[in-house]
Amino acid sequence: MIHVTATESDAVRAIEAEAISRRFARGWHCLGLAEKFRDGKPHTVDAFGQKLVVFTGEDGRTNVLDGYCRHMGGDLSDGTVKGNEIACPFHDWRWGGDGRCKKIPYSRRVPLRARTAAWPTMEQDKMLFVWNDPEGGRPPEDVTIPVIEGVSRDDWTDWRWTETIVNANCREIIDNVVDMAHFFYIHKSFPTYFKNVFEGQVATQIMKGRTREDARREGGGGGPRMLGNTSVASYHGPSFMIDELTYHYEGYDLNSVLINCHYPIDENSFSLHSGIIVRHSDALPPEAAEATAQKLSDFILTGFEQDIAIWRRKARIDNPLLCEEDGPVYQLRRWYEQFYVDVADVRPEMTDRFEFEIDTTRPVESWEKEVEDNLARRQAQGAST
Repeated sequence: MIHVTATESDAVRAIEAEAISRRFARGWHCLGLAEKFRDGKPHTVDAFGQKLVVFTGEDGRTNVLDGYCRHMGGDLSDGTVKGNEIACPFHDWRWGGDGRCKKIPYSRRVPLRARTAAWPTMEQDKMLFVWNDPEGGRPPEDVTIPVIEGVSRDDWTDWRWTETIVNANCREIIDNVVDMAHFFYIHKSFPTYFKNVFEGQVATQIMKGRTREDARREGGGGGPRMLGNTSVASYHGPSFMIDELTYHYEGYDLNSVLINCHYPIDENSFSLHSGIIVRHSDALPPEAAEATAQKLSDFILTGFEQDIAIWRRKARIDNPLLCEEDGPVYQLRRWYEQFYVDVADVRPEMTDRFEFEIDTTRPVESWEKEVEDNLARRQAQGAST
């Protein structure tokens, strides 16, 4: 008989995953470009586990209310914008942007308790934001989204915007902030420098990379050769990331600002948005910049689709097993937790400054060898055809 003594290193590590909470993050969430909601019609937005209605009145103000009329439950998104109110399709009760019923055409008076939930909104840089707080608090003055200078300047393109539905919990996309290795294996990038800084309500990823020769299209396509990129990407709150993204070409740099943002539909799905603007330059005049912005927008959407393919099949995991060259996943999740607890329960470990730089020596050595092998394999296949 053979006796085997189990040691700690022999133990099988189990995947731990608690049930996903139906509490949604406190903070500003971008619903997309504001212009989308200015067509004089009500719009349905499924968010935070419920239906909302978004409409713009004659005064130009865009409002967000709970989606169902408090009278008899009519769907306000099937109603009509009349003046500065949304009229219920069921009995024509008129609801203002402040959540108060302003008029009932067939009644002498409006009931005193005729109120519905009005969600705080903000328009900035041509985007519409809505504030969510499970405790019902108003947005504090010090909780802001930075203004993006290029949006209001003539030497930048207009937004190129995409929207897609992802059937996963929001935490999956947040984990990407610290996940250097997936950029190589999923997105065919080649990171050479990677650092994270978390402080207060901001989580930043600083990444530099080179172009992967084995990922270039056959023939190259002509034009200047891209050498690499530099990215400084910061989440401001739980769901809105601004990425100052510079592509380095032979002879010039292409400056862009990328938005990566989302809002939860429910605990198992979210609406993922991206937007990009590109700066004009001598090397990239306006017409070429607009075309480049569209090309980059398509490229970024392809990258999201690569992520979504992973999220669709992966397991939720609360206790990831990490190696030395992985990023600070647990620290990021502590930072992220601050948006899911009451304000009174936010702890210093969630908001204190934290910095972590990955030693990229081993990853770069490994990836250089992989690129070299891929190129050799491609050359051999070409020689045999």
